[in-house]
Amino acid sequence: MAGTRRGRAAVVAATAGFTLLAGSTPAHPQPGSAPAAPPVLQPAVTSGTEDLPTAAGLQAALGQLTQDKALGTLTFAIADGGTGKLLLGSGEGTPATPASTTKLATSVAALSLLPADTRIATRVVQGATPADIVLVGGGDPTLTGLPQDQIRIGGVPVDAETAPASLIDLAGQTAAALKAAGVTTVHLAYDTSLYTGAAAHKNNDGTNIGPMSALMSDEGRNNPADDVEAPVRVADPAAQAAGRFADLLGAQGVRVDGKPKEGPAPAGAARLGQVFSPTLPRLVERLLTHSDNTLAEAVGRQVAIAAHQQASYEGAGAAVSQTVGSLGVPLAGVSLNDASGLNPHNAIPPVVLADLLALAASPDHPQLRPVLTGLPIAGLTGTLDKRFSAPQGSADGAGVVRAKTGTLSGINTLAGTVVDADGRLLIFAVMTKGGAGDTRAAVDRIVSKLVSCGCR
Repeated sequence: MAGTRRGRAAVVAATAGFTLLAGSTPAHPQPGSAPAAPPVLQPAVTSGTEDLPTAAGLQAALGQLTQDKALGTLTFAIADGGTGKLLLGSGEGTPATPASTTKLATSVAALSLLPADTRIATRVVQGATPADIVLVGGGDPTLTGLPQDQIRIGGVPVDAETAPASLIDLAGQTAAALKAAGVTTVHLAYDTSLYTGAAAHKNNDGTNIGPMSALMSDEGRNNPADDVEAPVRVADPAAQAAGRFADLLGAQGVRVDGKPKEGPAPAGAARLGQVFSPTLPRLVERLLTHSDNTLAEAVGRQVAIAAHQQASYEGAGAAVSQTVGSLGVPLAGVSLNDASGLNPHNAIPPVVLADLLALAASPDHPQLRPVLTGLPIAGLTGTLDKRFSAPQGSADGAGVVRAKTGTLSGINTLAGTVVDADGRLLIFAVMTKGGAGDTRAAVDRIVSKLVSCGCR
């Protein structure tokens, strides 16, 4: 087993809430196979810790659940949350398509590489003349043109910590600066040069993710207030954001002459206004709880910039791999081509997902706690709000399981934490391919069984 899974103190408290203190000064970093036969469960080497669940106990508890035909090809890893020790696995070292559990790697990389007080900036600077201004995208897709009382994230109003940066505020700052200089009519340009590479994701269907741009508002949704899982996206999010900003300037008494045009900001240009995203921990919690692909790709690009990689899908994947590898996570079998997990060619072994969660639970890495606090809660929040129910045979997991979901065509994954009957925190990663029927329910039944299991 990898060193990241050894020598950890008990962390049952990791399932509770944490408060991270951010610095007072905002910072911004610069630039279809057939189902396989039922798996053979491989017991781990004993740790000498008598109260740990045993491989035999876990195997007896799970019984026929791991042989459900709905699972297709199943690989998994179950580890102790206090020590990170592998307790039971099947194909745990075999690379598998992670889908959105890729976001665990993205989140660990971001929180380990970037300061906790990192906020993504969007600014307006002076152009070539006093009547020219440039809206500069810093890579914040949560920037919003909505009033705060109209903003909902997963149906929940925002508070002071989670409220996104406001185009309304940015327009107010900019208009005040322009009026103070006696300027009431301007030409507006917008700068998207922070990102490189293709805007469209290779697995883009226009709803799970739209085109990525360094300048976006409300994640490029056609209707900014459309707080649904798969909203309609616009084809040009930067032009949409610039158009909204022009309208907001007009409401502040500054007329934009003509249509906004894309163009770079002058080097060293004077700043007329600036707004900031929530801090990185809050962004990570949001992208994990709601499996937000757009935000995951944006955070991945911030990792890429800090790691001196290209701010693109591929650059983000490379930077995330590089960063988690530097933390001691074994990279054998790991292949990342994006930061969200939409790319079906991504590969992560189950034991690596367990490693990432063990790092997040470790007292050696307190900056990674938002990975745990951001995990959806079974039956209550985010992408698990309708899972782990009595009709599915997994109600024991409701309110106890916290896990990141992952779904692509023919792929269902789940990786997270659960507290067992003895109060011990367990880490799990369950990955399936080619299942038939209700694969999600079959996965949930495996995880739910751990709740009632002391398994010794």
